[in-house]
Amino acid sequence: MSFLKWIPFLLAVTLAAASETPSLKLSDGQMELWIKATRSTMALQYGDAMEQAKKLREKNEGAGCVLENIVRISIYDDKGDTSALQKAGTLLEKCKTDGLWDALRKFEIGYVQGETGHAVKGAMTTRSAAKKFEDSKELEARAFFAIYAYYIDKSFSWVPFKSDKRELYLATLDSASLKSDRFWPLFLTPLVWMHYDKEDFAAGLKLAERGLKRAPNHPVMLQIKADMLYRLKRYGEAADIYEKSAADYLKRTGRSIRYWCSVLNLVRIYADKGDKDKALAWKNKLKDAEYKKLEKWMPGSLMDDLKKKKLL
Repeated sequence: MSFLKWIPFLLAVTLAAASETPSLKLSDGQMELWIKATRSTMALQYGDAMEQAKKLREKNEGAGCVLENIVRISIYDDKGDTSALQKAGTLLEKCKTDGLWDALRKFEIGYVQGETGHAVKGAMTTRSAAKKFEDSKELEARAFFAIYAYYIDKSFSWVPFKSDKRELYLATLDSASLKSDRFWPLFLTPLVWMHYDKEDFAAGLKLAERGLKRAPNHPVMLQIKADMLYRLKRYGEAADIYEKSAADYLKRTGRSIRYWCSVLNLVRIYADKGDKDKALAWKNKLKDAEYKKLEKWMPGSLMDDLKKKKLL
């Protein structure tokens, strides 16, 4: 057989191999549903977001299942609904996924495990997911890997001659948070905290404000902005945001996790500002039995800082 007769066969093999390359790509219609779900989630329209996820699941079982549970995790993150988080963890275990969708599924499971007190297990799950993203040429996949790899490189930064690609990972996340309409909140939030970790609070503030341009008045992003303002010692601005956040959450969700985060932050903001009376007034709210029920859900870094300052 001549070489020319082999060309169609070789082309077919090449195309087949390409189609099997792990990918997070979706058809245009499916992508539109995911983007709508993200927009609804960031607008706090969780019922609509879940409807979009269910429609996606009818067309793509694996991706739709993952999306449904990303919405549930977002509900937990905002409203402090721990049952939504636990349900997401249970259902993510059952999603029928493969390739990079299975990696994203495990990535979300790792987050749930970490939030529910299984830090070591969560870290191992996240590691196995990240490894699947590592060699992908897709920006979104590389961004998910960057979330994991940044902290790995940080933990080994003291080792002589160990390569440190943290700046590359920051750049990857920054690019993905700008270009990905469906995953941008999943990329922007860790990017902000990485700059916080670097004590580059001005950069963190700019990123939080970028997020607020895409999702105006988003309550979680507002708290993140206040955290940056606090570290920049702009205490008045930080206190104003947290005062409003506490009032808004109390009205919308009752004495939920985010409400108590506001209270705890106001204790340290006013203490550092030198307003002992206001710091004590907010601290007295922690005597509430409802706070004691949720104390284990409070951010560890926040609690550690308050204890270090002898404010708890």
